[in-house]
This record gives sequence, structure tokens and C-alpha cells, in this order.
Amino acid sequence: MDIEVKFDCSRVDWSLIADTLKSVGMAHHEPSLHKKAFKNSYVTVFIYHENRIIGFGRAISDGVHQAAIYDVAVHPEFQKKGLGNLILKNIISKLPQCNIILYASPGKEGFYTKNYFRKMKTGMAQFTNAEKMALKGFTD
Repeated sequence: MDIEVKFDCSRVDWSLIADTLKSVGMAHHEPSLHKKAFKNSYVTVFIYHENRIIGFGRAISDGVHQAAIYDVAVHPEFQKKGLGNLILKNIISKLPQCNIILYASPGKEGFYTKNYFRKMKTGMAQFTNAEKMALKGFTD
């Protein structure tokens, strides 16, 4: 499969980002909010196939010690082809020496374990909608 990796937010169809996140069961918002989140991120990665975004991810970071990865998703039509690994690898390559955290969608932890992430014993969260996140299995 012919793919291209890009690190910038130019030419992104933000509706496609929202639709992809929705299609894979992840949190999704209005396209303008995704645009703002990606543009404010330290690292963005977009995977293109035939000039169409088929996968993406981002990280926020201080660029020195700490980083957090968000919104790693691959369009369902292109899953199970190693593209999620490629997105993660490209994000991590831009975060040398940083400790990296993330939270996975329930049931997707295995993907991150295969990519050398480990469960934290001290992870905590304060979500804007705590009840909803508990129902989804993110917290106790």
C-alpha cells in the first residue's frame, strides 16, 4: 500500500477526523474543535493513502520531559495493516527523552502493550463528565 506520512495540519479535512474518531468508537467533537486540538499539539501525524487521510494521532508535550498521546486512530477500512504502529512510532520519534503517557479506549490496551507501554499504578484522571467516563470503563 502506498502511504505518505505528514506532520503538519495543512490540507486536513477536519470533518474526516471527527468522522473517523466516531467510526472507531472514540471521543469525537465538532470538526473545529479537533482542528484547534491538533493545531495546539506538539506533534501531529497524518497518514495519507491516495491523498486521503486514513489515520492520525497527536501528542502534547513540554518537549523536554513529559508528553501525552491522544487521538490515535485508523479508519476502519485500513485497520490491521500496521498503520497504528506507524502513527505511534512517528509520534514517539518526535519526543526523544520524554516520558509518555496516554489513556487507551477500553479494550484497546493490548495495542499499546505491544508498543512497549505499561499500565500505570498511580494513574489518575479528572474528567469533565466523570459519570460518562466511568460508564465507558475508563475509571472506577
